[in-house]
Amino acid sequence: MTTRNMSTGDRLFRLLAGIAILGLYGAVEPPLQYFTLIGLIPFGTAITGFCPLYALLGWNHAHPRAGGRSP
Repeated sequence: MTTRNMSTGDRLFRLLAGIAILGLYGAVEPPLQYFTLIGLIPFGTAITGFCPLYALLGWNHAHPRAGGRSP
């Protein structure tokens, strides 16, 4: 299992953006309709909590668990 590297706010924003982009699928004509499938990227990263671009850049925006020990 991969570790999460996104904050809750980041995940919520990506989830809403992904749903909004995917929601346009039925509203546009066929040539442009398939570009709305790019909404699967923010939707998928929101669901998993892991962003490959963040990992590539070495960023970790996930907050440590409340009440947990810090090293």
